[in-house]
Amino acid sequence: MYAFIVILILLVCLFLAVAVLVQNSKGGGLAANFSAPNQIMGVRKTTETIEKITWGLAIALVVLSLIATMLIPRHANDTEISTGIDPNAAMNVNATPAPAATAPAATEAAAEAAEATEAAAE
Repeated sequence: MYAFIVILILLVCLFLAVAVLVQNSKGGGLAANFSAPNQIMGVRKTTETIEKITWGLAIALVVLSLIATMLIPRHANDTEISTGIDPNAAMNVNATPAPAATAPAATEAAAEAAEATEAAAE
C-alpha cells in the first residue's frame, strides 16, 4: 500500500509541475494558445480552470504525503542495523583499550633535543 501511495505522489508531482509550467505569470499561459473567437472557454475561464487544477493537485499532494507518513512500514526487530550488530560487543563496553605503543627512539631523540636546547639557552 505504501508503494502505491508513493507512486501516486510522484504522479501528482508530475502533473503539478506541468500545471504550474502551463500557467503564465502575466495571465497568458495556456489561454494564449486558444485565442480564436469561437472558443468554448474564454481567456479568464481557462486561467481559472488551470488555477483550480493547480490548487487541487497541491491539496492532493499534501493529503497523500500525510497518508504516506502514516503508512511508513516500521520493522523494529528486523532492520539491517540491528541484525548487523554483534550482541556480545555490548558486553565489552567497560573494557579499557590497549595503550598505544610509542616509539622509544623518537622519545629519546625528543628528550635529547630538549636538553640541547636548554644547554644552548644557558
